[in-house]
Amino acid sequence: MTDTRISLTTKGGGVRADRLFRFSALAAGLLVLAILALILVTTSREAWPVFADEGLSFLTSKTWDPASNEFGALAFVYGTVIVSLISLLIAVPVSLGIALFLTELAPRRLRAPAVTVIDLLAAIPSVVFGLWGILVVAPALYKLYQALHDTLGGVPVIGSLFGTPVGGGRSFMTAGIILAIMIIPIITSISREVFATVPSSDKQAAYALGATRWEMIKGAVFPHSFGGLVGAVMLGLGRAMGETIAVALTIGAATQITPNLFAGGNAMPSVIVLEFSESTGEWTAALIGLGVFLFVITVLVNVLARLVVNRAEIRMKGAVA
Repeated sequence: MTDTRISLTTKGGGVRADRLFRFSALAAGLLVLAILALILVTTSREAWPVFADEGLSFLTSKTWDPASNEFGALAFVYGTVIVSLISLLIAVPVSLGIALFLTELAPRRLRAPAVTVIDLLAAIPSVVFGLWGILVVAPALYKLYQALHDTLGGVPVIGSLFGTPVGGGRSFMTAGIILAIMIIPIITSISREVFATVPSSDKQAAYALGATRWEMIKGAVFPHSFGGLVGAVMLGLGRAMGETIAVALTIGAATQITPNLFAGGNAMPSVIVLEFSESTGEWTAALIGLGVFLFVITVLVNVLARLVVNRAEIRMKGAVA
């Protein structure tokens, strides 16, 4: 009888603890959604004057002239997209290569020091990257930009991407390279953890069928890791799109839309940090509006990534079935 009472008491306590945990997890999730909604509502309210005054032209116009109360964000949206794409094109292959090396090829004694170095790189403040970029990287890259312009500048279509480099090397390309270096540790760390979750039995089965190491990676590691890799890339993209100081120091602060990757430009986060302290009235509202639009873009990108992952998982389940 005593054992039965103890069992019932333990079971009742476990049920209450389970309900408490479920309520706490639900409250935490709802709190995150509430904070996001509050951020969107309050910033939209502050930016409403420019939305009401400019309308759709706020996103379609490239004219940004605070003195004349003309605010068009298109040039900054363009700069954000270009710099983020450059950083991803550089960082994703490098990050996946490092992650594969650490999980599949590196000697065990080398893995721990390499992971430590990568983690330390992720901990460096962005302002340090920005100062390094403007003082060291940009002047060094200017000579490379000039050589690429001399070689490819006359080629139709492609030559427009390698136009005359701006003096000092502060450009879309320089900002993209600095951002790539900044997001490589993020993508690498997550990718490495994702690759480590691939069952050893899947790898051994591929080898048993006569696959080479690359065929094993392509047929067993990548399909199993697809969802996690997309998440890693999206986190890197979010960091690239939202970076401020490093981009502000290396992009050149020129409000323009040009295919020339070696020209100066500007991005939404960088123009906010550069102009907010001296802005007033509708100018402030326009800068907050840039933040609202950046927030919306980030949410849409993550939703799109989730849809891509879900579709890929459904396709993989259908293939297995």
